[in-house]
Amino acid sequence: MKRSRDDDHHRNQEEEVKEPPKQKIKPNNAPYRSQWDLKPTMIKEEAKGEKGKIDNKTINIKDEPINESQENKEPIEKTNKISLHDQLMAGIITPKEYVTLKNEQEYKWRNRAFTTEMLNELLPVGFEIATPPEGYEQKRQMELKQKQETGSLTNVGVNEKGDYYTIPEDAVNPEDFNVPLGDTEEGLPSIKPDDMKFFAPLLEEVNEEELTKEERNERHVMKLLLKIKCGEPIARRKSMRTITLRATQFGAKAIFTQVLPILLSTTLEEYERHNMLKVIDRVLIKLADQLKPFVHKILYVTAPLLINEDYFVRTEAKEIISNVAKAVGLVTMIRVMRLELETPEEYVRNITARIFAVVTSTLGIPAVEQFIQVVCKSKQSWEARHTGTKIVQQIARLMGLAVLPHLKSLVNMVADNLKDKEHRVRIMAAQTIADLANAVQPYGIEAFDPVLRSLWEGAHHHRGRGLAAFLKAIGFIIPLMSPEHAHHYTMNIMNTVVKQFSSNDDHVKRTVLKVVSQCVSTDGIEGHFVRSVILDDFLKFFWQPRMAHDRRNYREVVNTTIAIAEKAGVVPIVEPICEFMKHDNEVMRKMAIESISRILSKLGATALSERLQEQLVDGCRFAFDSAVDLHFAVLLKGFGQILKSFGKMAKPHLPETLGSIKYNLSNNRALSRQMAAELIGEIAPVLSECNEISALQHMGQILYEHLNEEYPEVLSSIVKGLYAITKVLGMSQMQPPIRDLLPRMAPIMMNRHEKVQLYSVKLIGLIADKGSEHVISQEWMRICFKLLELLKAFKKSIRQAAMRTFGYIARCIGPQEVISALLDHLKVQERQLRVCTTVAIAVVGETCGPFTVIPSLMTEYRIPEMNVQNGVLKALAYLFEYIADDCKDYIYAVVPLIQDAMMERDHVHRHLGSNIIQQLALGCYGQNREDALIHLLNFVWPNLFEIDIHVIQSVMNALDALRVALGPTILLLYTYQGLFHAAQKVRSRYWKVYNNIIQSSQDAAVPSYPRILSEHPERNDYNRYE
Repeated sequence: MKRSRDDDHHRNQEEEVKEPPKQKIKPNNAPYRSQWDLKPTMIKEEAKGEKGKIDNKTINIKDEPINESQENKEPIEKTNKISLHDQLMAGIITPKEYVTLKNEQEYKWRNRAFTTEMLNELLPVGFEIATPPEGYEQKRQMELKQKQETGSLTNVGVNEKGDYYTIPEDAVNPEDFNVPLGDTEEGLPSIKPDDMKFFAPLLEEVNEEELTKEERNERHVMKLLLKIKCGEPIARRKSMRTITLRATQFGAKAIFTQVLPILLSTTLEEYERHNMLKVIDRVLIKLADQLKPFVHKILYVTAPLLINEDYFVRTEAKEIISNVAKAVGLVTMIRVMRLELETPEEYVRNITARIFAVVTSTLGIPAVEQFIQVVCKSKQSWEARHTGTKIVQQIARLMGLAVLPHLKSLVNMVADNLKDKEHRVRIMAAQTIADLANAVQPYGIEAFDPVLRSLWEGAHHHRGRGLAAFLKAIGFIIPLMSPEHAHHYTMNIMNTVVKQFSSNDDHVKRTVLKVVSQCVSTDGIEGHFVRSVILDDFLKFFWQPRMAHDRRNYREVVNTTIAIAEKAGVVPIVEPICEFMKHDNEVMRKMAIESISRILSKLGATALSERLQEQLVDGCRFAFDSAVDLHFAVLLKGFGQILKSFGKMAKPHLPETLGSIKYNLSNNRALSRQMAAELIGEIAPVLSECNEISALQHMGQILYEHLNEEYPEVLSSIVKGLYAITKVLGMSQMQPPIRDLLPRMAPIMMNRHEKVQLYSVKLIGLIADKGSEHVISQEWMRICFKLLELLKAFKKSIRQAAMRTFGYIARCIGPQEVISALLDHLKVQERQLRVCTTVAIAVVGETCGPFTVIPSLMTEYRIPEMNVQNGVLKALAYLFEYIADDCKDYIYAVVPLIQDAMMERDHVHRHLGSNIIQQLALGCYGQNREDALIHLLNFVWPNLFEIDIHVIQSVMNALDALRVALGPTILLLYTYQGLFHAAQKVRSRYWKVYNNIIQSSQDAAVPSYPRILSEHPERNDYNRYE
């Protein structure tokens, strides 16, 4: 019986392997000169030799040849009767096995156990072998004994087959890591270690019949929250719906005592927090009566989210606080937040002010007005007055122009705080006035009359940030005044503003810049005043590298520069700024070019002299040559905008610009080549306006020669430049010719870089739209097949460009070939590719006519394959959406197909069929196709009771579209039969349709109301007297 590898492995561990002396084997007694004369041939078995036995002269093996696959899978084992070397020479083992076995033998020889003789030689006299205690067994002997009994190696880290390592069962104890043993119930997702403190009770096996009602509710809520937090989307939606519908049954305590601690977890993911907030938001209204004991806890959890960086998180927090205020009322909110109004911690007061601002926007300013006035005029502590003023500020920021009817009362609330003893209250009052003026601009100047004198006095007595707050308030009020008053106040306050130009505080500088831009934008300010009072100091103190390096300061400086240019003129502001285009600082050059480009695009360049134009172009070229990777996009856009503003006056400056572009295109630096190609795309319209056709053709030829660029960023800019040149030149004048350009673009289109793909597809689409006759149809078909791969691109703009290109190609070569290629893609498994294919089919139908696509789609629908039929239905939905009013010509043709889809058991068919009916109904409105629409309505209506959320949504959309096309009367006749049905679920669906009809077509539904007879006129009279 042949031994296994495991048997040899075990035996080699127990025995000491000694390598016998090498013996040379002479097959068939043939003479040999060296061992290399031997070749691994099969040696015949002796007649009397035992099978598999090896003696000193011959090797007895089977006569039939060895199966190579078996030899590789289970090589002949090492044996002590023949050396490894001889086995290698005889072909019994491979060279690789020879090296492995040789190393194993050497390792075992070097690590063999010491014998008694060896120990006697090593140790001095006097040592003796100790007698082991009774019952003692060495660990190795225990393992060998266990292996002999069980034949398993799992306890020592090897599986039963011995081919891979497994972790021993006793190597890791889960209790050492505070992980409870046990699994969750069937249907529940696994619990993460961070969530054990919330959901650990679910791991315990309990008999729910022995639990109280409150404990059962808590356990049920815990299961639902676990599914919402960690479950799959389907289970999450189902659990969300369950906890919403049964919120009153569970109770507020069972829900909030579990969901609020989860929201306070520091390891909560963004999507998990969103789901937990959604749970709170949905159960608030249903638990209005039970909510009061938990208001403070809810606000404690959700209020800090009001200052979160994410806009959507802030919006969710506002909605929750708003629903809490609706549920419990203003009195409860004031009672809960009363102590936070005058706390010493400014962070808490800030959050409290934002909470009351949300409550005010929910309940209305009149309901909260008296409370805010009391807080603003509190005499107990300045913290309360500060918080009250902050509440008014947050109301102005949150409600905007909606505060205008209550503006006078809001201003009066904070008017006295402008003269408060505490400087922080005064600063906050001034900032609140500024926000109120900004919210109601350009109305409400009369409401600010009581505070003008206080603001004026404060602007002359304060310094630093206090002065900045008062100046900001004045700066926002001045634009509300009439031109005469605005001129008067600006003349008096501008000296104080100009003095603050030299301030070292960045906050003051930004405030002063905002005040200047507000004041100079009013109608009462004249240009000579700006040039004489503001301009010189503005350029001196704000056009500095320190201001340019701060992002907020940078933006304010640019905006104020543009506002000053509108009053002072283009030349007085552009001429001094032009010098900064050659500044040593890169950010200063960027700020100068951006400011000048925006000024010229807004005000024009007709007032510029030739000398100033030369300086601008020279400065742009300097910045272009010196640009770094960080700011080159702004510089290129500004350079192109400046040349565009010159118009035909840019013609003398084009040769030098083109020379610089050609030089940079051959530069070794990849960034220089990319900037040069981008600049060609920016100035291509300018070259066309200046009638530089030859220059455009020359640049197109140069870019064509650079299409072998290795850097994808540079290649995308080159393709973008070719696209711009092709767009302005046209197909007939384009150089290189279109017949040469398009074959080069086909392989470039398959580049993995997204920008290269986008502009390549755009260029091919432009050629297909404007110059398809320059290319043979076989080339278009080859490109069409390559475009199919781009339909599954990650970037949406690439997919959109590819689908538009499909329409252009189909129009130039005929839709049949394109449609056949697209229909084949409906059979693939990848969903995104199928969806993009359906949209491409719809685009082809829109471009070439629906009659070219609909017959092929109806034929393809006969294939009994789910993906194909769904793709056909989706393509029809998109097609009818695109062709709009032309639906009337095809509705009768597709009614049988839609009828079959609406009777399909698969809910996806009914979902897509409802979408088609929706688009048909909207397209056939007023086209005299009511008979077909009523027929389709009879197939839509039974799906009203569908439980799948996608199907019911599409059904409601289809019914809404049919209401538009058929009128509300017909739908009301369908609706009356179920409004008072005995089953609550039936009534709810009918009432949902009825409410939609009344909300959307209340006036048109009046004649359709049923006439109810008055059986007892003396008690109830139902007749309408009109």
